[in-house]
This record gives sequence, structure tokens and C-alpha cells, in this order.
Amino acid sequence: MGDSGERSRRRVAVVHNPTKVDLEALREAVTAAESSYGFEPSLWFETTAEDPGTSMAKEAVDQGADIVIAAGGDGTVRAVAEGLRGSDAALALVPSGTGNLLARNLEHRLDDLEHSIDLAFGGEDRSIDLGIATIVRPDGERDELVFAVMAGIGLDAQMIVNQDEDLKKKAGWLAYVKSLGASMKGGRRIKLRLTVDDGSPHVSRVHTLLVGNCGALPANIVLLPDAEVDDGVLDVVALRPDGLLGWITIWAKILVEHGIMRRGDIGRKLVGGPDGAPKNIRALRYLRGSSFRVQLRDPEEFELDGDAFGEVREFTTTLEPGGLTVRV
Repeated sequence: MGDSGERSRRRVAVVHNPTKVDLEALREAVTAAESSYGFEPSLWFETTAEDPGTSMAKEAVDQGADIVIAAGGDGTVRAVAEGLRGSDAALALVPSGTGNLLARNLEHRLDDLEHSIDLAFGGEDRSIDLGIATIVRPDGERDELVFAVMAGIGLDAQMIVNQDEDLKKKAGWLAYVKSLGASMKGGRRIKLRLTVDDGSPHVSRVHTLLVGNCGALPANIVLLPDAEVDDGVLDVVALRPDGLLGWITIWAKILVEHGIMRRGDIGRKLVGGPDGAPKNIRALRYLRGSSFRVQLRDPEEFELDGDAFGEVREFTTTLEPGGLTVRV
């Protein structure tokens, strides 16, 4: 457990979404861990519909929290990470949502409250990259937001917009299947200009463009097989299907190549390029870089870490390498 004097000076804050957690069970687990690890009494903050956790995380740091637990879904995690940006406090996860994207990519055990709290109090710090998205609204308004997992337009954003919230509550991530069909329509309908790092702009038509800090999704889907949370680069995938055959090709590559064959060294050699990177095909293109600027012909719905953020006409994504500390 380390030096008890050092431990006694430490404090945890809990930022919890009241619609996602069993507060009584959470308090009981946190109280037991405080006693076991010799921490001071924890600080407690409840998120609201207007603020999913950003100001609460900032207040927790101001009050001396060394570790801030995000107890909720992906929106809570992203908001708390935004509040911790630029601080020395570490983010701990109590995954309580449907996707739990960051937790999955960190190979965090899901649906195990005691394990999550034990990691928060007794785990180790790990630095990961923090994605930064600068968005431009159709009216010209600009905003800067963070993301830990993924940002983009197209399929993911449309699935969120088309999502049946009642079905999501009853069926969990299976609710995404219903919205998937509606979101796959339109072919390569999005016309954009893409600039990678300091390169020249490239005009393209896509159905979906996603920028990832990491690449694992629910149901063991690996969208970006080379993306790592601490490699200092962003990975991009562009989905460019032409009709049903294009979608079949895309899903075959994602589910079979990425999900099965690339898990082993031999499989990676068989399906990867000379450097082991995923091969590009007409319907599915991959890019890597430090920054991506996307200029859209028409405004599109934009998403960050599984939450919708309205329409944008332009966005730029960059990284803060090692910009977020997490408990693992």
C-alpha cells in the first residue's frame, strides 16, 4: 500500500451521473476503499443535464482531489477528462454506460464496481494521449472540446441521432443495431476537403470519417486496429461504400480481418501491408497523423466519444501527447 503518511494526504472525488449509477452501492464501495487505503473522505459531485461533469471535475481539482472518479457513461468520462485537462489529477473509471469506450480500450473490467474502485484507490497512474477537437459551427461559432476515444462525422454521429433511447435502456448496446440500418443510407454523400498535418488539402467523398485516439468498440469490433492511446498520433478511417457490396466489404474487413486475423502475428502479416498496417481498399481508407483538418461542403452532425455535439461545417483534431492521466 505504500507509505501511510503519503496516502493519508490523498483525496478522491467522485463525479457521478445519477441516472447511470447505484449511488448507495457506489458510496459503500468508496467508503470501504477510503478506510482500506488510508485516504481522506471523498468529495462528491452530481452531474446535471446542462453539465455532464466538466465544471465538477474542475471544482474537485480546486478542492484538492488527486484522483477524480467518473462514474457514468461515455459522456461523463469525456466531460470529466475535459475538466481535468491541464491538471495533475488522475482520472479513474467506474464504467456505468452502454458503450464504455475508454474503459474497453484500456481493457478495464466492466460491470465490476469493487474492482473499479480498487483500481481508483490502489491502481497505478498511466499517461495517455488526449484528443482536441476545434469545431466550427454553421454560424461561424468556434468551440474547443476534448475526446479520449473518437471524433467524427457520418455513421457514428447519425447512429446517435437515430438512436431509440427507450430501446437503449432496455437492450443496452443492441439498441445501436436498430439505428445502424437507418444510418448506413446515402453512400458517399459527404463531400469534404481533408488536410493531414502540413500536407495539401485533398477533396474526397465519404459516408463516414472517424478520427481515433483508440479503436475498439462494443461487441469486440476493432475499427482502428493500429490505434493506441499513448502512441502520440491520431488514426483516421474513411468509409467510402458504393452500395450494398461496399458495405459488405467494409464489415468483412472490420469483423474478420481486424477482429480475428490481426490478433496474431501471422494473421497481421497475411492481411496487413509491408509495415503491418491495415491495407487500404476502395471502400475503406486509413490515415495517420498529428492533426487533421476537415472542411465540409454541407454541415454534418458531429460526435465525440459517442455523444452528439450538433452540426459543424469544419473541424480540426490534434493531440496532447500524454495529456491525460488514468488509473489502471
